[in-house]
Amino acid sequence: QVQLVESGGGLVQAGGSLRLSCAASGRTFSGTGMGWFRQAPGKEREFVAAINWSGINTRYADSVKGRFTISRDNVKNTGYLQMNSLKPEDTAVYYCAAQVSPPYSSSTYYRERDYNYWGQGTQVTVSS
Repeated sequence: QVQLVESGGGLVQAGGSLRLSCAASGRTFSGTGMGWFRQAPGKEREFVAAINWSGINTRYADSVKGRFTISRDNVKNTGYLQMNSLKPEDTAVYYCAAQVSPPYSSSTYYRERDYNYWGQGTQVTVSS
């Protein structure tokens, strides 16, 4: 079991920045891949970014590439999503997710079905 708790969401003006954190507990975090997804009102949840267990490989949705950065600290069992140049269309509930099987994978995953555990989400609101 992996428990995930997101934090760092809030209200920010367009052009501003936020850093989301995802604290993991339970089984070891270091061998798991991690992803961030978001769901805007009335829309399906969508992929935002992913990072493999070592942090070497990352993947981004085209809509956030160049503005968002995903990272992780395996000592602190925490993942991060640095969001810069925020736009109103980034408004959503942001979820982190952990991919535990297969462990220590070099791949990054963009499909929800590849993730085994999910956090409760944190609201990000970008005002224009």
